[in-house]
Amino acid sequence: MIRRAVGVESNMLTSIAFAAKRYWKYPKEYFEVWKDELTITLDYINKNEVYVAKVDREIVGFISIAEVKKDFQVEELLIRKGFWLDHIFVHPDFIGKRVGSELVSFAKELCRRKNIVCLHILSDPNAIGFYDKVGAQFIEKVPSNIKGRFISLYKLAILST
Repeated sequence: MIRRAVGVESNMLTSIAFAAKRYWKYPKEYFEVWKDELTITLDYINKNEVYVAKVDREIVGFISIAEVKKDFQVEELLIRKGFWLDHIFVHPDFIGKRVGSELVSFAKELCRRKNIVCLHILSDPNAIGFYDKVGAQFIEKVPSNIKGRFISLYKLAILST
């Protein structure tokens, strides 16, 4: 089941985001850099399209779509105006059990209803195979917010039905 997130779930979503990143055994210092971006606040939930996936009444993952109103620079990375698949995280106990794929399918349908033609995605290196599988198109390697590290920029076309 997928439904809109509510503000009181912000701590749960933050916990899932951190757990999903820890699954890949990143160095502890990366989490200091990622602390703010992995923290899901009430304000973030209220300002963006945030949806949770539940299995047996338990939240096991979430997805968010954010609109960037104008281009902006983050150090070496240019974030372009448009819609972004800002977060997709699945609790480690449910990785590989189609929760992520279901969230992306849901996001595609939501975008169709809202006349959003594509989503931009900055992909964690460990998620590249996932984005290839769901039909996202690799655009280029871009600098990460971790010095000396690169991530992949993808575009997910939303086809009308």
